[in-house]
Amino acid sequence: MSVARRLGPSSENTRSAVLDLIRSSGTVSRIELAEMSGLTATSITRIIKSLIDAGLVVETGYGDSTGGKRPSLIELNLLARYAVGVSLDDARLTYVVTDLGGNLVGQLVTPGIDKSPPSDVVTRMAEELDELFRDLDIPRASVVGVGVAGAGLDIRAGAERLSLTADEWESFAVQEALELSTGLPTVRDNDAACAALGQFWAGRMPATDDFATLFMSNGFGLGLMTGGSLSRGSSSNVGEIGHMVLEIDGPDCWCGSRGCLEILAAPRAIVAIALTDEGLASDLALAGGDRNVRHDFDAVARAAGRGEPRSLAIIERSARYVAAAMLSVVNVLDLDRIYLAGPGFADAGAIYVRHIRETIARLARTRAVHGVAVELSDPGLDAAALGAASLALQHVLTPHTRSTRPALDVAAAPRA
Repeated sequence: MSVARRLGPSSENTRSAVLDLIRSSGTVSRIELAEMSGLTATSITRIIKSLIDAGLVVETGYGDSTGGKRPSLIELNLLARYAVGVSLDDARLTYVVTDLGGNLVGQLVTPGIDKSPPSDVVTRMAEELDELFRDLDIPRASVVGVGVAGAGLDIRAGAERLSLTADEWESFAVQEALELSTGLPTVRDNDAACAALGQFWAGRMPATDDFATLFMSNGFGLGLMTGGSLSRGSSSNVGEIGHMVLEIDGPDCWCGSRGCLEILAAPRAIVAIALTDEGLASDLALAGGDRNVRHDFDAVARAAGRGEPRSLAIIERSARYVAAAMLSVVNVLDLDRIYLAGPGFADAGAIYVRHIRETIARLARTRAVHGVAVELSDPGLDAAALGAASLALQHVLTPHTRSTRPALDVAAAPRA
C-alpha cells in the first residue's frame, strides 16, 4: 500500500486528500487511512462521517481482525454521481459518462468539429448530451460536471495554448458557452493532460506515482502527473513536446523553430513522406490534402501494423524521433513510467512502444538505477474523453489537487 504525504489536521484540503486516498486504495479501513495520512483516528472518523453523509463513500464489509474488532472498510460510492467527458476532434466527438471511479457507464460518438464554428458545435453538444442522458436514464441532477478535452484547450480561463489545429477553439470560451447551454459546471484541458489524468484516476494510482502520458492525434502532447496533480508551468504550456527540437538544422516548423518533433514525426509529416512514393500512395489510396491527413495517416499506420515494408519504414522513422524525444523527457524528469495514448497510436502503437523501450533501456541516464515501463494505454479517442470525465471528477472530489479553478460544489450535487 502506498503512503501519502502527511496531512495537517487544520488543512482546508484534508477532507479532499482523504477522499483521494480512498479513491486510490479501492477499499480501505479507517485505521489504514490514519496510518497513510498521519491524521488521528478521531479526525479520520469525523471526515469519513462527513463523506458518508454526502453520499460520496460507503461502508462495504469488514477487514481482517488484528486481535480486536474487525475494521469496517470504506470505498467510493460509485453510483452516487456521474461525470461527463467530451473529446473534441476533427474526425469525431466522443462523449462518455463515468461513475465516481472513472468507470465507463455509457458512450456516444458523433461527427467531429471539422471546420464548424465553435458556437455551432457547442449548441450541438448540448443537444447530444441531452440525448445521451435520456438513453442512459441518468438524471441531469446527478451529473456533477462536464470535462472537455481537445487540442489547444487549457484549464486556465484566458490562457492560450499554441496549436496548428485548434485555431478558433484557442480563443473561444468553450467552458462558459457549454455551461450556459447545459446548466452543468464545465472544466476544460488539453487532450494529453486529460489522458494522463484519466490514467491516474481510473487506474486508482496513488498521488505518490509520477508519470507521463504521450498523446498523439494530429500532433503530440505530453501530460505530466506529479504528486497527484497535472503539471502546468507558468503559462499552462507544460507538455508541448511536439516542439522539442531534435534537429537544429531541420525543416522549418510552423511554430517558428526548426527540426521540431511535430514537423519530423507527426501524422502530417508521415503522410507527406508517404505521398512522395507514388506506388505506395496508389496502393493505399492516399487522398492527399489537409482535410485527409487523418484518413491517410491511418492507412499508412494500418499498413505498417500489417508489416508492409514501405509503410513500416516510414512509421519506424517517426518512432525513432519519438523515442529520442521521450529519452530526453526521461532524462530530465527521472520518470520510471510512460504511457502512450490517443488515436495516433491506434494501429501502429506497438511499433512506437518498441522503439521507445529500446532507446530508453539502452541510453537513459538512470538505466543502471531503475527501469522505465513503457505501456500502450488506450490507443483511441476514448482516452481523452475518459480523462476529461476524470477532470470533472477531480475538480469535484479532490480540489486540493487543482492549481487554478475553484472547486465545484460537492454539497450542491444531490445524492443518488
